[in-house]
Amino acid sequence: MVIPQHVAIILDGNGRWAKSKGMPRNYGHSRGAKNLEVICEDAYNMGIKYLTVYLFSTENWKRSPEEVDSLMKLFRSYTKTCIKTAQKNNMRVRVIGDPTALAEDLQESLRRLVDTSKENTGLQFQIAINYGSRDEIVRAVRRLSRDCMDGKVRPEDIDEKLFSGYLDTWDVPDPDLLIRTSGEERLSNYLLWQLAYTEFYFTDVPWPAFTKDDLWKAIEKYNSRERRYGGVKEE
Repeated sequence: MVIPQHVAIILDGNGRWAKSKGMPRNYGHSRGAKNLEVICEDAYNMGIKYLTVYLFSTENWKRSPEEVDSLMKLFRSYTKTCIKTAQKNNMRVRVIGDPTALAEDLQESLRRLVDTSKENTGLQFQIAINYGSRDEIVRAVRRLSRDCMDGKVRPEDIDEKLFSGYLDTWDVPDPDLLIRTSGEERLSNYLLWQLAYTEFYFTDVPWPAFTKDDLWKAIEKYNSRERRYGGVKEE
């Protein structure tokens, strides 16, 4: 069994799962956050080195003010818990996206989470918060443009490798496997550049109910596919 080095997950279905239980959407988000702690540990024990999760997108601001406010409160609580979990499990945490739109206290909690875990050598855990892939690419183009104007980069030297160095994931390998829970089959503006050669796995299981067994099913499906990166399959 080949274990993918880097797994990316779109954590979908929290609200629908809660509704199916006769509970408010916030309950689903809370249970989803708790499940994330479990899956992080499971993933590392399986041999996964990098795990990147879509926590809050740039489009999620369009949700009701009540739900956004509830999510921000949950993130505040989650980051504090994650600091302890990261130290306990030797997990290194990074944030991708644009956290400047978040409240200052939440930004500070995220900075502390990243700083206190930066020397850890276990699971490399990326949290995508206020993240949108188009936004990431635009921000990368702006930084690259400034470096061109400053004479640090020549336009003729720009290639895929150089451009990748301006993305939020500049020092993280591209995902081998993308998992999206709860039945949706779209990327929703997530890691569009990085997913160019990634295997996709979609499951009807909502995120709060997603288990280690479900993760194994995704990995087994990943192993059943022949990855050729544009090559021709040999007969």
